[in-house]
Amino acid sequence: MQLNSLLSLYRQCVSEIESIEFQITKLINNINPHYMTISGIGPLSAAVIYAEFGDLSKFNSPAQMLSFAGIEQGYYQSSTSEHGGHMVKRGSSHLRYTLMNLCIPLIQYNYVFAAYYDKKRSEGKPHRVACSHLVNKLIRVIYHLEKNDIDFDSSKLC
Repeated sequence: MQLNSLLSLYRQCVSEIESIEFQITKLINNINPHYMTISGIGPLSAAVIYAEFGDLSKFNSPAQMLSFAGIEQGYYQSSTSEHGGHMVKRGSSHLRYTLMNLCIPLIQYNYVFAAYYDKKRSEGKPHRVACSHLVNKLIRVIYHLEKNDIDFDSSKLC
């Protein structure tokens, strides 16, 4: 009896999630950002990127977008030494999580990003570090696509 009740509640939750995802997909398709033309970025990820960044005209450079997402490298300097290279993790954690999790589909479905990832791995970078480099490249590509009002063309990145 209790199991049937829990299964019914589970089905109701799944139905609501599917309905919300459908509405989000419909809204983002109406907006149609240029970065949705990148293979590996789906409508839900595109919606998170759009919701977190908002209007990209407020950013003067991809570096500002990286800083907003908290993905840029931090450096610690004193008079005699300099340390750094670690991700600062300030900014939107939800956006950073989404961008870092986009690495796998980008590697699977986009040969340009896969080649860049393989290059970083062959340089001896660990997986997460190579992914952060890939996200850095993705942010630069998104900035370029939206600022120049063009769709993604992988042949121009090679």
